[in-house]
Amino acid sequence: MSIQKNIEKYRDLMPEGVTLVAVSKTKPVSDLMEAYEAGQRIFGENKIQEMASKHEEMPKDIAWHMIGHVQRNKVKYMAPFVNLIHAVDSLKLLKEINKEAAKNNRTINCLLQIKIAEEDSKFGISKADATALLASEIVQDLKNVKIIGLMGMATFTEDKVQIRSEFKSLKEYFNTIKKEHRNLTQLSMGMSGDFTLAIEEGSTMVRIGSSIFGERNYN
Repeated sequence: MSIQKNIEKYRDLMPEGVTLVAVSKTKPVSDLMEAYEAGQRIFGENKIQEMASKHEEMPKDIAWHMIGHVQRNKVKYMAPFVNLIHAVDSLKLLKEINKEAAKNNRTINCLLQIKIAEEDSKFGISKADATALLASEIVQDLKNVKIIGLMGMATFTEDKVQIRSEFKSLKEYFNTIKKEHRNLTQLSMGMSGDFTLAIEEGSTMVRIGSSIFGERNYN
């Protein structure tokens, strides 16, 4: 199947209110342009420098999402253009994003990454830490970042019961915390292998890569 056909297929699968992020990491600009020509305008990358070079080459109506773990010293490279940062997992990182956004006279949208998986390899903060972060005056005084929701990655397993329970627990927390923080509207969970479960459990944003662009080339 072509990239164009894959984009059309996934767009048809998305219920109203669910955003498709096409995860284009390691893929050449020509592949991204095929998705762009099919109408895709939201692309997710996990390396800041790769995203920045693609941003230089590609049309300017694209919304770039940073979906990978963010190193603070690289924030400056994406601050002029990034649309949404999915994986914010510390106050230090929020402060750095705020500082670089201010230099560019922008407000940058962010999601807090909540650790829901049992694997040690997954980044993220606990629900208790997220609650404290959202309530803190320091965060409320950061004028150039806007926390608009949460992100979570389920355990990499074939066990659908476990995956569903991890997504369900994040959705329950999301429902609780947004009562106090009305600007929390987005819940980013679900990738190529588990997006249907994520949507059933209330995801508003799914990150799909290999099922659109084919297997990744890490060489």
